[in-house]
Amino acid sequence: MLKGFRDFILRGNVVDLAVAVILGAAFNAIVGSLVKDILNPLIAATVGKPDFSAIVLTLGKGQIQIGGFMNAVVSFLLVAGVVYFAVVLPTNTLLARINRIAAQTPAAPTTKPCAECLSDIPLAAKRCKFCGQPVA
Repeated sequence: MLKGFRDFILRGNVVDLAVAVILGAAFNAIVGSLVKDILNPLIAATVGKPDFSAIVLTLGKGQIQIGGFMNAVVSFLLVAGVVYFAVVLPTNTLLARINRIAAQTPAAPTTKPCAECLSDIPLAAKRCKFCGQPVA
């Protein structure tokens, strides 16, 4: 029972997922700091408020916090943009380059022609499966 649990924990997917969660949390802190320390002062310099949280729509006795939603959208777009341009795009470029190189290298032959009937047979074959002749 413990051996199975150990194998599950040490499997590459679980370790990779744990590393991704930890890096995601650290990356969230970086984006939060970017929004709080750089973008919000720029917004305050142009609009007069430090962020969009002052934008509120009053409907009857309720208030719709449009500004808070806009802050979340800006943060999400920043995270998505950085992940795309820093992780996804370079990875796709690298994989395309690797696939292009792999497609250019010819694969080793797995068959040979039979001298008698000219059919393709596996390299390890001792007899042709089509005509039954011995193959050297």
